[in-house]
Amino acid sequence: MIRLSLADIASAVDGRLHRAEGSEVVSAGVEFDSRKIAEGGLFVAVPGERVDGHDFAAQAIADGATGVLAAREVDAPAVLVPTVPVEERSSAMALAGDADGTGAAVLAGLAKLARHVVDRLPQLAVVGVTGSSGKTSTKDLIAQLLTPMGPTVAPPGSFNNELGHPWTVLRADEQTRHLVLELSARGVGHIAALCEVAPPRVGVVLNVGHAHLGEFGSQEAVAQAKGELVESLPADGVAVLNADDPLVAAMAERTRARVVFVGESPNAHVRAADIEVDELARPTFTLVTEAGEQRVTLPLFGEHHVGNALSAAAVALELGATLPQVVERLGSIQRVSARRMEVAETPNGVTVVNDAYNANPESVRAALKTLAAMTRGRPARAWAVLGPMAELGDADVEAHDEIGRLAVRLNIDRLVVVGEQAQAMHQAASLEGSWGEESVLVPDIDAAVALLRAELRPGDVVLTKASNSAGLWRVAEALFADGGNGEQQQ
Repeated sequence: MIRLSLADIASAVDGRLHRAEGSEVVSAGVEFDSRKIAEGGLFVAVPGERVDGHDFAAQAIADGATGVLAAREVDAPAVLVPTVPVEERSSAMALAGDADGTGAAVLAGLAKLARHVVDRLPQLAVVGVTGSSGKTSTKDLIAQLLTPMGPTVAPPGSFNNELGHPWTVLRADEQTRHLVLELSARGVGHIAALCEVAPPRVGVVLNVGHAHLGEFGSQEAVAQAKGELVESLPADGVAVLNADDPLVAAMAERTRARVVFVGESPNAHVRAADIEVDELARPTFTLVTEAGEQRVTLPLFGEHHVGNALSAAAVALELGATLPQVVERLGSIQRVSARRMEVAETPNGVTVVNDAYNANPESVRAALKTLAAMTRGRPARAWAVLGPMAELGDADVEAHDEIGRLAVRLNIDRLVVVGEQAQAMHQAASLEGSWGEESVLVPDIDAAVALLRAELRPGDVVLTKASNSAGLWRVAEALFADGGNGEQQQ
């Protein structure tokens, strides 16, 4: 974060000083977890469902913070943000435990502070990434391609909402050249608001799927929300759009920016051709661009990463990388965020694919296809341990049904469905084709682990995937706990 006095911060957020002269300088980053505060940092007092950050203001100062960003008076030097009128609070500002609106006020203040910092960094190239699936993986790829070209800031994991987004923006300083941001939405208008915090110069839209249909109601509404990113781009900006997704390709009509299409379509400016996967489902393809073409092998698991890599390559090329540089960097890319196609072998000889950070129909289909590719032509048995996909609304039963049938069609050897909420997967698999006892419904994670411990054999491959709230990564953790830590495969 750039150095700012508390008076500067008060001016930026339209707030007022409290128990402070204003000359106190914030020289480190912002934190909303008081346990992570650094000397010279700014503590953001966010109310939560269980605890209220305002109650930890004094402790944050004792631990080295210069001041606190707060919505009510605290026993510490602070900048107090103004109240946000009820009619101006968006659904994106809804925080658990925020009955009095202090959370909305703090989020609004944090957003203003982040915008103030961005406006003071004219050298910054802001890249925004959105889509129903693949946002985090693509954000990680883009950051790794851009880092050799200059200091790059990107969020850890999925810091992509009204709290994590400005928190990430405030990591940028005078040395930062690239700011790569992941943008999520739970409703129309959310992405537009995030773009106001840090106006992007490059916008990437990956896909429009079925994630959050329960909140949006239709894919068309999802497309409307995702397209807010390209609508925010300036005339001299760049919109990177997936040519293979009709709802995304149509967003070309919604932006003033120059459009770069990516995909397998012959009309794509950055294209993948002749895709192959090896025995571990790691893809190789020809990267075709206007600057030439070269063969690329990704050290990542799953053919679905090809589309993510194309978007990342397009961004890097637009920001000054050469084709040979992009190809070299893609070939040494690393998985960064946890629980996303995390592949490791247990000491017992079982390969575990931990992709349990989150799930929607598109990402589960991609994971199942990866599992099938990893066991094709080998004596290894493929196990899919799947839990519920959340926030699907009226499409819930149909979506789970389709996944169960797909598992059969891909010849997955065993399907373990965890939890009654995902029961439609099990029922569909049991009814599809000639499957008999290959699918089983278990009530919880403990039952799934017990089944796997009883029946797994060395050489088997186990995929774990479900929506984040299901906590299915604990299945993977239990398998490693049986015999020590496995070694990550690259």
